[in-house]
Amino acid sequence: MNAGGSDPSGSGPSGSGPSGSGASGSEASGPSGASASSESLGYEQARDELIDVVRRLEAGGTTLEESLALWERGEALAKVCRRWLEGARARLDAALEAEG
Repeated sequence: MNAGGSDPSGSGPSGSGPSGSGASGSEASGPSGASASSESLGYEQARDELIDVVRRLEAGGTTLEESLALWERGEALAKVCRRWLEGARARLDAALEAEG
């Protein structure tokens, strides 16, 4: 089984990929300095960047604008993680259904 994010095609765990309706490529260069669009990130990359965003928000010391940008980046990263997990769940469900 593909361990989320190692798929070189970027198609995601469900075959449809983490992309879809909603987020555009506008978060291509977020406040954390990431140069990749959040939609093209693997699960582990998105999760690790999300952890960093949360740490920065919790630490404080940022302006309101910076905090809002971090929050928006975190929302986009959380969406990517959620899509990867939903895809993994669908694959597990399909495998279990095929067994039974």
